[in-house]
Amino acid sequence: MRTKFLKFSMILAIAIAFTSCKDKAAEANTSDAEAAAISESSSQKYIANVGESSIAWKGFKPTGTHNGTINLESGIFKTDDGKLQSGTFLIDMTSITVADLEAGDGKENLEAHLKGTVEGKENHFFDTTKFPSAAFEITSTEALAAGKTRLSGNLAIKGQKHNISFPVTITNTDDMMTIESEAFTIDRTKWGVNYGSKSVFDDLGDKFVNDEIELKIVVKAKKA
Repeated sequence: MRTKFLKFSMILAIAIAFTSCKDKAAEANTSDAEAAAISESSSQKYIANVGESSIAWKGFKPTGTHNGTINLESGIFKTDDGKLQSGTFLIDMTSITVADLEAGDGKENLEAHLKGTVEGKENHFFDTTKFPSAAFEITSTEALAAGKTRLSGNLAIKGQKHNISFPVTITNTDDMMTIESEAFTIDRTKWGVNYGSKSVFDDLGDKFVNDEIELKIVVKAKKA
């Protein structure tokens, strides 16, 4: 009986792990930071509409997930012949919200922990008092199949910068441009966000937080 139970437990654990992997988006290609893209002086400029732009995030742990949003602070993009060539946007890390918890039921505590506004836990995640903004600067674009574009750029978080690449769909309607990514993941430890990471700490048991953070970016910008 005990042998059957152990076999069932092993199968269940494998099934849960497999399901968790399937639920995660593909990881963005990550490499060293590169030189930012430069456009011609005659390029058309677009200004981000921060009220209609956002970044959706999702974090994973053995007992489940948490998700929420982060607002943009500002953004400027340039196009040549209607094609996105360069640009940058700032991310307001102090705006991190948790969407899957109710107020008074852990929402405020998790938001404070992520922002680093809890005394003694400032550097667990994003330490927004010291690093209130993150940034993304475009380094290149590449046309893909089915009307998609591979967007590459330097992502700076907590003073560390790495280049990431991921697919986006870019649409132009009248004087508006929308840049919308597919969901993708990044390894947070590459930016020094190490809290609860099994790849950094050896004694966590099952009390860990996955290294992958899933992101989905939507930026809407208006022709200047």
